[in-house]
Amino acid sequence: MSANSRRSAALLRDRARTNRAEARARRAASTAARRVRTGPRSLVTHIIATGAPLTAVSGAADALRTQARKAGIKGRAARIRRTLHGRARQVVTVYRYTAEQVAQIVANYKPRKAEYKAIRAALAA
Repeated sequence: MSANSRRSAALLRDRARTNRAEARARRAASTAARRVRTGPRSLVTHIIATGAPLTAVSGAADALRTQARKAGIKGRAARIRRTLHGRARQVVTVYRYTAEQVAQIVANYKPRKAEYKAIRAALAA
């Protein structure tokens, strides 16, 4: 195999990997958007539905949880079984928020980071 053909094979492989990653992100965002429309969901799901980069999701969700606590907005509690640190599935209480509740939370949210500002604008829309 020549050096040229190895380079072109690597290029195609990298392009395919990138395309699969982008498709996975698009699929996650569209699935989350559909779920948000149908009922209350977690703050993370609301943020993913905006198409935000996955690196910024957890930080923005933590900030929104803080704002929800300050505003006294309680989501609907749900109990799930979650695997934590490779241990047996433990029962955890999570909170789900409607789109209206998220809009109220976002009204009080004043982020500083540019990517969080973009998430706030998308959630407010």
